[in-house]
Amino acid sequence: MPTGSLWDEELRAGKKALRTLPGALLLGSTGARLWADYVDSMPGFSGRFDFIHKVNLPLLFTVTNNQGVSFEPCRTEWFPSYLSVEYNGSRIAFTDRKFISWNDCAVSCQTWTNRSGEDLVLSLQTYNDCFTNQDENTLYGEFLMEHYSFDIAGVVAVSDPALLEEVRLKPGESRQFVIAAAFGIKGQDPPEQLRERAAGYAESGHTVDQVVEDQRRDYQIWFDKAPTFYCSDPLLNRTWKYRWFLLRHNLADPKYGHLSHPLFYEGRSHKKSKKPFSKGGWEFSKLINLSVPLHLMDARWYHDPVYCEGVLQNMKEGMNEDGMFSCMTVDTIMHSFANFSCWAAYKLYLIHQDRPFMTELLPALKMQIDSWKRIHGSENDELMIEHKHTRTGKEYQPSYWYFHQYPKNPKDKATYTHLKRVDRAVYHYLNTLGVAKLCELLGDEEAASYYKLAEDIKRDIIDKMWDEASQYFYDLHYQTDEKALVKNIVGIYPGWAEMIDDSFNGMIEHLLNDQEFHTRCPFPSVAMDCPAYSKEGGWMGHFVKGRNGCVWDGPTWPYTNSIALDALAKESKRRNHQFDSQFASYFREYSFLHFMQRDLNQPGLVEHYNSETGEPLSDEQEYNHSYYIDLLISHVAGLAVEQDRIILDPLDVGLDYFCLDRIKAAGMDIRITYRMPHISQEGLADIDEGYRVYVNGRLIFNSPTLARAELDIREYQ
Repeated sequence: MPTGSLWDEELRAGKKALRTLPGALLLGSTGARLWADYVDSMPGFSGRFDFIHKVNLPLLFTVTNNQGVSFEPCRTEWFPSYLSVEYNGSRIAFTDRKFISWNDCAVSCQTWTNRSGEDLVLSLQTYNDCFTNQDENTLYGEFLMEHYSFDIAGVVAVSDPALLEEVRLKPGESRQFVIAAAFGIKGQDPPEQLRERAAGYAESGHTVDQVVEDQRRDYQIWFDKAPTFYCSDPLLNRTWKYRWFLLRHNLADPKYGHLSHPLFYEGRSHKKSKKPFSKGGWEFSKLINLSVPLHLMDARWYHDPVYCEGVLQNMKEGMNEDGMFSCMTVDTIMHSFANFSCWAAYKLYLIHQDRPFMTELLPALKMQIDSWKRIHGSENDELMIEHKHTRTGKEYQPSYWYFHQYPKNPKDKATYTHLKRVDRAVYHYLNTLGVAKLCELLGDEEAASYYKLAEDIKRDIIDKMWDEASQYFYDLHYQTDEKALVKNIVGIYPGWAEMIDDSFNGMIEHLLNDQEFHTRCPFPSVAMDCPAYSKEGGWMGHFVKGRNGCVWDGPTWPYTNSIALDALAKESKRRNHQFDSQFASYFREYSFLHFMQRDLNQPGLVEHYNSETGEPLSDEQEYNHSYYIDLLISHVAGLAVEQDRIILDPLDVGLDYFCLDRIKAAGMDIRITYRMPHISQEGLADIDEGYRVYVNGRLIFNSPTLARAELDIREYQ
């Protein structure tokens, strides 16, 4: 069964490289602090390497040879846990299996064969020879970081001390080496500890095969605490695996400065400059509060809450001067994006029910509500005003320029208007509702006041932002409340927040309209009927942020796809499963975004896509700014865990069978299976016919077809 296979075998991908630098190979394994932006087709670790944040180290170590071999073309095989590079030439045969371990060791397992008629001379090389002898087997060196408060220290260890000088291979001779470099923070990670970590790989006495197999096993251990899912659709199976890989790939634990607790990065790649030791350009490897709730929605299903709680703790300890959760590097508290972290924290609590942690966090969550009202609030209602078009994470959405007829130069601040934004208003509603529910669950006396505020926010969204004539929710002029009649994708957010009833039944249909959001690669960030719509970014014919820049006037984003699909699923359930087949189709299209050229053997998710062709518009693979796992659990398997009950309500997405297992929630072990009538049980011995739910090994619900049910869970806890 696919549930038992390693992530390595499920996701192996041949060559994975940057689109903008075709020779720049990607590496799946990442450390708590160390990772590769890319590696060159060379022995060891040459390329661009980062530590905690973007630092662009050009070389950790390599092995030089006297034959002048370039090692290209080479055969590469990408696995989540390591990268295999193989070169077969007339003079040299070479294999390098390399990885970065969780404890920040760059490990290269090399096999060399001399096919020439003369000696092959090999020697270890480091960056500008900045590493010097520590003892007979290791070198010690430092990288000074002028852009950050930390400097990087490293120790390189080799399995053969002769490699520090030179190794000679006779014609026809083969040799194997393990080289490992351990990195840490100068002054915080002592050299003797770095040496111990590096020597644990290079001086272990293990063969290169054993070192690689140990890495594969160690890497897999993290996934053993994830739920399992398989079904009759290979696309969903592969995407499920890849989404858990995304979380592991972007998991970080700097243990330094403002990031003293674990967290998930929005990505390990970065835009713009690859110049050695440069900081220029935008990077995703930091705490970005916009993406935090998206991480929480998926990662809350992981058996250990430490990573979700860690990022919330980081934000609690690093609130800005206004009391808001903010973006952070280890050294700097930055700006704050609109987000729904308070709601995501409540959803996290329902799964893990860590009462002491949430009690401690609750005052900081309350402060988010108060700060938003103080900084973004309006005098006349409970709607939020967005003064900077970048702060909801959807820069250049055309509604900001609606009142100026979409000028050619959107960077002129005089040409755009502050807005009461639908997305920020809905986030504010969900955050307030989440705080109210947490107050109620934790016995806090302010629950009633937050419930009232949530109802007031909901009332103003519905009364002011809804347009009956066009059946859609719109942003408003911040002073006059005039509607900016631009169908941004966020106009369906009230359906996602479940604040609407039958009187709004025309809203979700806009997603299905082939003149608006139903493109070949749904869903565009603004409807096609907007004058400023551009399928590939740009603005009115000009690339105002470059070819790959973020411009929310038409391209498709996984970020909003996850929310739009959540809204569509909830609306389908509310309306007697009217849109199940449409959800199934769009969910598969969303799944295909996770694979280059729609090839299941080439996993790779980027930031945004051409909404009509599906072409990736950015080059930051393994991008982690959306959710998917929660959609599959909540809507395909149909599981929602509330404080006192399980709600079962699966959508029929056309699967012949599925099995969701190893769900640990609210003190229960949950398993959900489904097999259509008349589908052969061959190979499916553990899936009985019908829709079945097991809690702690006991069958508690059984239906011949997919069905809705509410079950009291208190007797199972």
